[in-house]
Amino acid sequence: MKATQKTILAAVALAAVLVAGIGNPVMGQSKAGTTILPFLKIEPSARNAALGSASASMYGEALAAYYNPASLGRLPAAQAQFSHSQWLADIDYNFLIFATPLANYGIISLQAISLNSGEIDVTTVEQPLGTGERYTVNDFALGLAYGTLLTDRVSVGFQVNYMREDIWHSTVTAFGLNVGVQYRISDNGPTFGASISNFGPRSGFNGRDLYIQYDLDPLRRGDNNDLPAELRTENYALPTIFRVGISFPVRFGETNRLLIAVDASHPNDNQESLSMGAEWQIRDMFALRGGYRELFLEDSEGGLVLGGGLK
Repeated sequence: MKATQKTILAAVALAAVLVAGIGNPVMGQSKAGTTILPFLKIEPSARNAALGSASASMYGEALAAYYNPASLGRLPAAQAQFSHSQWLADIDYNFLIFATPLANYGIISLQAISLNSGEIDVTTVEQPLGTGERYTVNDFALGLAYGTLLTDRVSVGFQVNYMREDIWHSTVTAFGLNVGVQYRISDNGPTFGASISNFGPRSGFNGRDLYIQYDLDPLRRGDNNDLPAELRTENYALPTIFRVGISFPVRFGETNRLLIAVDASHPNDNQESLSMGAEWQIRDMFALRGGYRELFLEDSEGGLVLGGGLK
């Protein structure tokens, strides 16, 4: 494929991501709590979290594909990465990704996410201290991604996702798509990135927890007051998020580098915000990181973040 054709394809990919990202405006309302499968918003990378989550333009490790699948196109070699978080209330979160080159045809990756709430007591209005039963919440997602370089400066990628959540005997399943593009101006210059994650149809819960016995007319005697019925749940959207960002390195000699990144985010269940971060790599061995998440967002749970790493 000629360079001109690749450049045109890159422009089309970037335009598609931008149109998809801005085509669903928030209209000034937060819409918090209006999406399903919120575990998809948990970030698996300690490095990127310490950079304020400004990662639409980041690449170089497999975990960067969570923010932008186009980063796979610049992966230098096969990688496998695993992330585990032990949250409060015995909540387990695990993220696994494996990426490998396909000869000269780009990079393919397989990604798996799991979350388990641990056992929770079943309570009712009549038995607020518990019925003696226990249940769990289990979340699972499986993603297959592909990324490639269209030119030495432009990479594109996409990921197809299957997601599922089980709450006792009720289940919701969904399918989603991640699409992204990155453009690096030069080897030591800035990189631009744009991506949209968890784009897909609405979905809702079903299962035997929704089956009930219903009395059509409780004031009427002599009729069947135990009709089998099922509660109908509303369908909700996936937590779709559009990211656009830029990162640029500043070198201080051969072994010291400062990386600065800035992202603008547009989720479908909250208002827009700005995130930024910086990483100082010292002698290609130590890394100090800091950032600020969700700048300009009202009632933000973000703020200042700090981190570090050892290579």
